[in-house]
Amino acid sequence: MIVRIMGEGQVELADSHFAELNKLDDELLAEMESGDGPGFRRTLHALLSKVRELGTALPDDALEPSELILPSPDATLEEVRDMLSDDGLIPG
Repeated sequence: MIVRIMGEGQVELADSHFAELNKLDDELLAEMESGDGPGFRRTLHALLSKVRELGTALPDDALEPSELILPSPDATLEEVRDMLSDDGLIPG
């Protein structure tokens, strides 16, 4: 799956990694619902770091359609809330 991190670029990520990423996504959603700003920031950075770690960065000139778009590391709680679906940022 091709994942875009806003402001950074695209990463190719195997579907097998999504169970691990969904745990961080669930944690992020809970922190957003409780208004835990510091926890939200910590978990957002952990989620994006894990995507970078598990994925393979695509070249900057690659123009692949992104199947999933994640917020930038400096996104606000409100900006991320606007991006959420019922499943959080990551489907499943």
